[in-house]
Amino acid sequence: MSRGAQIREAYRLTGGHAGFYDGMMTYATLPGKAVCRLVWNMDAEKNARYLEEALAGVPESFAGKLLEVPVGTGVLTMPVYRTLPEADITCLDYSPDMMARARARAEGMGIRNVSFVQGDVGALPFEDGRFDVVLSLNGFHAFPDKEAAYRETWRVLRPGGTFCGCFYVKGGCARTDWFIRHLYEPKGFFTSPYETVESLRDRLEGMYGQVSVTHVEGIACFRCTKRARG
Repeated sequence: MSRGAQIREAYRLTGGHAGFYDGMMTYATLPGKAVCRLVWNMDAEKNARYLEEALAGVPESFAGKLLEVPVGTGVLTMPVYRTLPEADITCLDYSPDMMARARARAEGMGIRNVSFVQGDVGALPFEDGRFDVVLSLNGFHAFPDKEAAYRETWRVLRPGGTFCGCFYVKGGCARTDWFIRHLYEPKGFFTSPYETVESLRDRLEGMYGQVSVTHVEGIACFRCTKRARG
């Protein structure tokens, strides 16, 4: 079984037993599938495609230092980390509850090379240039201080390292934009302002090299490289 197939199977199994949030993230439960279709206009193929594109910056044989922020419950990434036993992985989240669920998932899957840190993406507790990869899945649309988050993720990435991930952008799907504006933002799940595909590409090109930005409906997937000094 290929790495991608192994990860998709793990999403199906773990997502089905971890509540509504995880079921939606993994397209693994009936309520989760309903939300994906209604709010995000995504079927199983689109959901799998955006996750594959978002994770494309993490090589299959990766053995360096990786920071994931925010880790959430770890439902999307622990199946990936299980295939990277030589990597040194740090997972950060502001929510103690999310951290506890991610830690329990890692322990349940027998993953030993992941450490967990509670903290703020706007003030990361790491030295400059520490990580080879910084991964952020579905976080930037919720961060209250996005400018600080962009600065800090850039700061802790080494020159030549990869910044990659995904998040909601406005303008990709009118239906999604409506739900964000009228439901997700009033409930505090998401925080404006939001990027568009074009503004995200412009921002990343101003900070990084080798920028790739794609989108699946209202989710932008990105991958870029921090320029070497000098």
